[in-house]
Amino acid sequence: MAIGYLTMQARTAHDTLPLQGVQISVLDDEQNRIYELITDESGETRKVPLETMDKRYSQNENFVGTPYVTYNVLAQAEGFESVYVSDIPIFDGESAHLPLVLVPSQGQQRDQMQTEIMVGAPEVAMEGEREPEGPPQSGESGQVLRQVAIPNPITVHLGTPDSAASNVQVSFPDYVKNVASSEIYPTWSETALRANIYAIITFALNRVYTEWYRAKGYNFDITNSTAYDQAFIYGRPIYDSISRIVDQIFNEYVRRQGQEAPYFTSFCNGTTTTCRGMSQWGTVTLANQGYTPIRILRYYYPDDVEIVQTNIITNMLSSYPGTPLKMGSTGLDVQTIQTYLKRIRRNYPAIPAITDADGTFGESTRAAVKKFQSIFGLASDGIVGKATWYKLSSLYTAVTRLAELDSEGTNLGIGTVPPAAVLREGSRGQDVITLQYLLDIISEYYPDIPAVSQDGIFGAGTRQAVTAFQRRMGLAVDGIVGPSTWNALYRVYQGIGQNVPKPDPDPAPGTGGSSFAYTVRSGDTLWLLANRFGTTVDAIMRLNGLTSDNLQIGQVLQIPSGQSTSYFDYTVRSGDTLWLLANRFGTTVDAIMQLNGLTNDNLRIGQVLRIPS
Repeated sequence: MAIGYLTMQARTAHDTLPLQGVQISVLDDEQNRIYELITDESGETRKVPLETMDKRYSQNENFVGTPYVTYNVLAQAEGFESVYVSDIPIFDGESAHLPLVLVPSQGQQRDQMQTEIMVGAPEVAMEGEREPEGPPQSGESGQVLRQVAIPNPITVHLGTPDSAASNVQVSFPDYVKNVASSEIYPTWSETALRANIYAIITFALNRVYTEWYRAKGYNFDITNSTAYDQAFIYGRPIYDSISRIVDQIFNEYVRRQGQEAPYFTSFCNGTTTTCRGMSQWGTVTLANQGYTPIRILRYYYPDDVEIVQTNIITNMLSSYPGTPLKMGSTGLDVQTIQTYLKRIRRNYPAIPAITDADGTFGESTRAAVKKFQSIFGLASDGIVGKATWYKLSSLYTAVTRLAELDSEGTNLGIGTVPPAAVLREGSRGQDVITLQYLLDIISEYYPDIPAVSQDGIFGAGTRQAVTAFQRRMGLAVDGIVGPSTWNALYRVYQGIGQNVPKPDPDPAPGTGGSSFAYTVRSGDTLWLLANRFGTTVDAIMRLNGLTSDNLQIGQVLQIPSGQSTSYFDYTVRSGDTLWLLANRFGTTVDAIMQLNGLTNDNLRIGQVLRIPS
């Protein structure tokens, strides 16, 4: 028998919190326990070998059996719902990484709930019609975006378009890795894998660019139904051979020369199912004949298709600088990734501390990057390319948002007794803000519940989040927040507070206290920043290794937290005003303006404010 490999990663809250001490059982199809494992401080298990079929069978389209062996995984942790993943295909020579997303148990919940995920055979082995509807082959449709952008995140509907299935939001690279692992065999040659992954990326970007579902009134970008789109199984394992390629090309897509739109790259397996577009098994044959990925794509699609890239990624804090950062690199981009790593380290203490001067990529920065890459399944080379930059930026955004939500909960004073008000679309006021906060914090741990804007107005977005919550909890799905929904919201919120581990604060080196990241804006000086944040010019210069008081717009500084200063970060959302924020957090408009150096009350969505507590 041949050997494949499996690693488990137990985390919660969009990867921001690793779960140590989770008990993992690996079982065969007869439910015999093969391995008993415990996750480490990064939420990972060791890699375990498993017997499987020789890879030659999964490379032969005429083989009629099952070219792999399947296994099952059970994950259990005190304070969390268990997860059972069945029918996991293990392939010869391939390492599979299984993400285990654990959900906190509800407050006072006695019986442990269990999430069940069935992986099963890749779509290339399936039978049945597959002819998803697409725009005219010119790439034009009734509604298109102005430019091709990577959606961050992409929203996937887990069913046919009109079904009552849930939506989940995932990063675009993770979505592509999931689809490729769900569609094809990871044992194929790299050329065949690349051709298929280009088609998968482009298909998804076409749906986003043409607003195929959004323009029809749906609240998602794409479905996981192969009758309409491409396969996606939330919570399935990802294979190394696929993951490595996606990290290199996730922002590259196929288009016709002279056009902007991603081409509609439909495909099917080409054996039990035929369709317009690419044959998945055909790519294996062509790759064996020496075809390159672009030549394979031109075999199935028009001769003038080309591969291009977009560097536009939505909701990113800062753009990838365009060239990799590595040993010897210096400047603001290096300082940015150091800031990200220092903050992420508070949640992932296995990442070693950075002792290099800010803005200097030395040995300690390289060591931190390598460990980060290892934890998140990236090529562990110590070089910050586009995939590592993307993951660093996305995870930094997630961990700071979670910390922000924790601070908001303290200031809102949620308590233990739900409001008596019955809320529905059109309701306004403080109880709506409480509802929106609860949905926001719950959405961090329940991937099928969307986040909402905390504006005190019960609009369509809030109603969508309420109905998703009601569906998840088995309540009547009416979009109305009455006693049963309030009680469920509080049970889930209390369960999060009781069961989720909190990262320890990380004192800034040499300061004896904590610090926070600040991005320099027009008009800032060290003297103004020192006065605004209750510290000194010398303290800022010493912490950041500055030799002069010259600042650059966009520069990221670490600001030592003054002993008398108490505040938290808040990211401005749609509908926010200074008056609403002051009332929500028990402060004044003047206090917010003074702390942030504001000269007027104009706010921008995405702007980060310091809120006095």
